[in-house]
Amino acid sequence: MSLNTKFDELLDFPCLFNFKVIGNSDPKLEDNIVAVAQKHVVGNYAPSSRMSSKGTYNSVTIKVKVQDNKQVESLYIAFGAIPGVVRVL
Repeated sequence: MSLNTKFDELLDFPCLFNFKVIGNSDPKLEDNIVAVAQKHVVGNYAPSSRMSSKGTYNSVTIKVKVQDNKQVESLYIAFGAIPGVVRVL
């Protein structure tokens, strides 16, 4: 599945790419995001997390060294498939 993005026109690959994953408040969300990132690009990840003011949602930002446009798109899809994830930016 292709998302038809234009990252290849905007970025010089390989590069560090920030993904922001917003999901329901779940203590396992950050671990699940790191596990998905590890499946695609093995590395030492130190994501940052922030809870919404009401505690309903959690926002996790993770930097991944991506090799090409296809890898960015596949990570967007994989992060979005994590249970409880509402949006991937």
